[in-house]
Amino acid sequence: MLKSLFDKTLALLLIILFLPIYIIVTLLILLKMGRPILFSQKRPGYKEKIFTIYKIRTMTNEEDELGNLLPDDKRLVGIGKFIRSLSLDELPQLFNVLKGEMSFVGPRPLLIEYLPLYNKEQKRRHDAKPGITGWAQINGRNAISWEKKFQHDVWHVENQSFWLDMKILWLTLLKVVNKRDISSSTNATMERFKGSD
Repeated sequence: MLKSLFDKTLALLLIILFLPIYIIVTLLILLKMGRPILFSQKRPGYKEKIFTIYKIRTMTNEEDELGNLLPDDKRLVGIGKFIRSLSLDELPQLFNVLKGEMSFVGPRPLLIEYLPLYNKEQKRRHDAKPGITGWAQINGRNAISWEKKFQHDVWHVENQSFWLDMKILWLTLLKVVNKRDISSSTNATMERFKGSD
């Protein structure tokens, strides 16, 4: 209950504080990439309940001759790279926190298509609300393997505390400032999860 109150209060304050930045980023997206401004997608949250996550769009909608979207590294260019490097694309998730669908700290909400691929231990990452940041994000983010990332998620679920959340938020801020671990070693974002051996 206290964590929920903290999350919603902080989310409301940050929405007000970051409003000028949000407006500037929105105008940049309109000028450089056009509409839509937001990217929305269904994701599994607490106890695998499905909700809609919101992000600022950072990739173009360029397609190949067959009508398929180009790879991420071809669509993530210019202003999109800049926005993602500062994690400004995550700003709309403050509204997910305000709605109670997400927390500031918790396992990142991933794709619905991954649900049947998790093993029993990995599924435990859904025993906490998904977060804007988490233990995995400060311990490698997109630069570590899926298996290691899920281990960090489950560890956080088992060791949740207010002070651990404060530590994660502080270390996340340092990561954003240093622009570390934004991409995997082989991809512009993160390779898709295909299940563990």
